[in-house]
Amino acid sequence: MTAIIVIVAIAAVLVIWFIAVQRKLVGKDELCSNSMSQIGVQQNSRWDAVSALVELTRSYNEHEYKTLCDVIAQRRQIDGRSSAEEASAQEELIGGALSRINLVAEQYPQLKANETYARTMESINQYENNVRVSRMVFNDAVTAYNRIVRQFPDSIVAGMLKFSVREYLKEPEGKTEMPPVKF
Repeated sequence: MTAIIVIVAIAAVLVIWFIAVQRKLVGKDELCSNSMSQIGVQQNSRWDAVSALVELTRSYNEHEYKTLCDVIAQRRQIDGRSSAEEASAQEELIGGALSRINLVAEQYPQLKANETYARTMESINQYENNVRVSRMVFNDAVTAYNRIVRQFPDSIVAGMLKFSVREYLKEPEGKTEMPPVKF
C-alpha cells in the first residue's frame, strides 16, 4: 500500500513538473514570436518612410525612382512566424534602398535641403534605432528560450513536445567592423 502511494506521488510530481515545463516553453516561445513581430512593426515603419523618400526622389531622377520602386516591391511582411534569416534579408533590402536614396540626395543638393526629406531621414534614423533595440530584445528572448530547450531535464520535455532551438538574428555583413577614423 505504501509503495502505491509513493508511486502515485512520484507520478503526480512528474505530471506537475511536465506541465510547468510545457507552460514555461510556451511562454518563452510566445515571447520570441512577439519580439519578431515587434521587429516587423519597426521595419514596416521604416519601409513607409523609405516609400515617402522614394516619392521625393521621383522629380529628381526618374531612373532611380523606378529602381527604388522595384526594391520596394520586394518588401515582405515580418511577423512572429518569420525566421531570423527573413528579418535580416529585409534589413539588407531596406539598407540598399537607403543607400540608393542617399546617392540621389548627394547628386541633387536641393533634395537634401528639402525639409520633408530631412524630417523623413530623421524618422528613418529613429526607426533604425528602434529596430536595433527590437533585435536585441529578440536575441535576449531567444537566449532564454534556447536555454530551456537545451538544458537538462527541461530538454526532455522540449524534445517530447517538438520544441526546437531558434536562430539568433545576426548582424548584417559589414556592420561588425569599425569604420576607419580619418584625421
